[in-house]
Amino acid sequence: MAIGTATIRDVARAAEVSVASASRALNGHHSVTPATRERVLSAAQALNYVPHLGARSLSTRRSNTIGVVLPDLFGEFFSEIIRGIDRAAHRRGLQLLLSNMHGNADETALAIRAMRGRVDGLLVMSPEIDADVLVANLPTGLPAVVMGARLDGAGHASIVIDNHAGAWAAVEHLVAQGCTRLAHIAGPADNADALERARGFREAARALLGDETPLVLPGDFSEEAGVAAAGALRARGDIDGVFSANDIMAIACMVSLIEGGVAVPEKVAIIGFDDVPIARFVTPRLSTMGIRIADLGARALDRLIEAIDDPAAPAGEPDHLMPELLVRASSLRAGDGGG
Repeated sequence: MAIGTATIRDVARAAEVSVASASRALNGHHSVTPATRERVLSAAQALNYVPHLGARSLSTRRSNTIGVVLPDLFGEFFSEIIRGIDRAAHRRGLQLLLSNMHGNADETALAIRAMRGRVDGLLVMSPEIDADVLVANLPTGLPAVVMGARLDGAGHASIVIDNHAGAWAAVEHLVAQGCTRLAHIAGPADNADALERARGFREAARALLGDETPLVLPGDFSEEAGVAAAGALRARGDIDGVFSANDIMAIACMVSLIEGGVAVPEKVAIIGFDDVPIARFVTPRLSTMGIRIADLGARALDRLIEAIDDPAAPAGEPDHLMPELLVRASSLRAGDGGG
């Protein structure tokens, strides 16, 4: 019999059980005896039976599809997030439905509403989103996990990065390397992650160096912002340590400085945030505050599956991710290790 042509009725007939019993055995239902389950699975294997996902979704009222709404689908950070989510979904035989809302609150709401009736649960990453937006646009009862934003009282699980602590650790590292005149390349002004990283930078510079007005250069997480920051740093000539709100700006800044004759890390030590894959392969390798991006995506998917399987369970406290200091050549002056 050709693969995919056998039906569950064929499996039930071969295993000498009812169609209902065969279905329960194939779906791992606890009411089926081990002997019956083994007989059904053996029959299915012998017949090359492939479950019909459409039929299964009708019987379980599930689409076997997870919605993923991200600010962007371009760039290493989001590629890593998707890779982690996809890896965890693939293990469970689930499909992904992706949507890009470009970091805009209105487009976020539109993307969420577009998922209605099409997915079993939703993963949302938007540092700008708040509980009111989420609750107003999610269908009642649809499980959701929010990445990158805390949703107190929203009834949905969330995973948040401790951006303030990560920024503080980055500044602390630069100071330990002997840097005394620091600059920060900021992220978008409407991005909560970026604002927390900038706040952590300012407070750490004040506490560790006594600098009440450390230099903060505008940025938007793009390569162009990193290049522009490098130009500003070359024009000043007095900065010896840079903390960038993400790796992409850090790398662009570093390359531009080196091309302009500024030695990294000898003249300017640089550290980024995220640990995108390319950070380990540029020269010099980029120091960064790593957050294991793919693991973040997989962890969010795991939390979502828990919510789908047990809708009545409380969301609980947000998962907190503490960034890890990864010291590499771009900031290493005093020999405090490598990452």
